[in-house]
Amino acid sequence: MSEKPMGYKLLLSYEVKPEAMQDYYQFVMGRYVPVLQSMGLQMSEAWHTAYGSAPNRLLGFVCEDQETMARVLESENWTAVNEELARFVADFSYKVIPYRGGFQI
Repeated sequence: MSEKPMGYKLLLSYEVKPEAMQDYYQFVMGRYVPVLQSMGLQMSEAWHTAYGSAPNRLLGFVCEDQETMARVLESENWTAVNEELARFVADFSYKVIPYRGGFQI
């Protein structure tokens, strides 16, 4: 039996460039998160990988419906804010999954 998702989750993963750490934090908290929130997403989590081969950052943003997620991913704001993020990170990738609560990868 398939459980109805509580919404949708956007998972971002990337490596923060060591030389850009301070500027990265200022950008993410001062610009990136507010832009995504203004488009209807809420930050659900931020993880740091200290050991292993996984990307050192995993961020999650959630919304209630597929239309909101599609609107965000098709927007010029999404493209622009990720072009700015690229100054501070490498190996950026993202995916959208059904949100079911708790930790998801």
